[in-house]
Amino acid sequence: MRKSYLLTPGPTPLPPQVCEALGRPIIHHRTPQFQAILKEANEGLRYVFQTKNDVFILASSGTGAMEAAVANLLSAGDTAITIQGGKFGERWTEICNSYGINTEIIEVQWGEAVEAREIEKRIKANPKIKAVFTTLCETSTGVVNDIEAVGKIVRNSQAVLVVDAISGLGAIDLQTDSWFCDVVVSGSQKGLMLPPGLGFISVSPKAWKLVQDSKCPKYYFDLKAAKKALDKTDTPFTPAITLIIALCESLKMLKEDGLENVFLRHKKMADATKAAMKAMGLELFAASAASDVVTAAKVPQGIDGEKMVKTMRDTYGVTIAGGQGEFKSRIFRIAHMGYIEKSDIIFCLACLEKVLSQMGYKINLGAGVKAAEEIFNSHT
Repeated sequence: MRKSYLLTPGPTPLPPQVCEALGRPIIHHRTPQFQAILKEANEGLRYVFQTKNDVFILASSGTGAMEAAVANLLSAGDTAITIQGGKFGERWTEICNSYGINTEIIEVQWGEAVEAREIEKRIKANPKIKAVFTTLCETSTGVVNDIEAVGKIVRNSQAVLVVDAISGLGAIDLQTDSWFCDVVVSGSQKGLMLPPGLGFISVSPKAWKLVQDSKCPKYYFDLKAAKKALDKTDTPFTPAITLIIALCESLKMLKEDGLENVFLRHKKMADATKAAMKAMGLELFAASAASDVVTAAKVPQGIDGEKMVKTMRDTYGVTIAGGQGEFKSRIFRIAHMGYIEKSDIIFCLACLEKVLSQMGYKINLGAGVKAAEEIFNSHT
């Protein structure tokens, strides 16, 4: 038997409490018993989102929540800004195009963060812009964007700020209300420590005005129907019952730890992983705006990046992620979000060192592990 280690930026490992909840007997969703669970889940989500606004739970992946945001806020022919600094920023553009939304694309070099002043310039130049679609943590590159700075700019315009926090929520700080984020979308399989299958979307009063006027076609993702049901502590369609039961457990864990401690834990693991990369002679892909969610590093010259990732997974049971798009074989990504801890990081780093050495990369075995341990030991 071989233990498997999962350090991908989604899905992430499941805590025992979540596994236990997933194994409980199913209950019917149109009952007072499930209403109590749904109420608890919604209260916990508002805590993690750091918002007083409604948070709707969808039986979908995070991409479903992204589509719900576009379909409910806009109408065909409307104009929105999308920021393409990675694979998931590009997804905003693709969804908008599917609904006939005109997109003003801000191209950002992969590995860099968007400049808030560029968004400000676009908004001032085009008062018809109704929405700005951004990404908190671009998991394809390991970059975190300054959403607080963007929020201060967008709040003074007619546009609403929409944030993809699918990988960041529950791992790094996102103050939905204080940072003037009108719509925040997320998913279950990353910082919230659940299997894939739930999407989440919060909506501010400013954004709700657009929802009322939207002419885009929708049925399953109609937030007006979701709002009508939520006001009765219900859902418009059959919810993912077992996932919502498990969601209560993961939210309880986050609340017991406290968000500040959760963010500090993720920062510690991120600092340790990045220090290890440098000690191993590897170059970080996102050096100036690296997130605490996932570390992206460049594959050493002469090393087959895809083979490296496959060897770690298939030979040693350690699953990390390769790059995406044109960087598929040029970078690799190690996640440190959700139910991942120091021992997982150390084992992953030791495996990475071993595989790189076997593939011909000159490395002092143990250098990365030592650097990571020094970071862990420096934090109280």
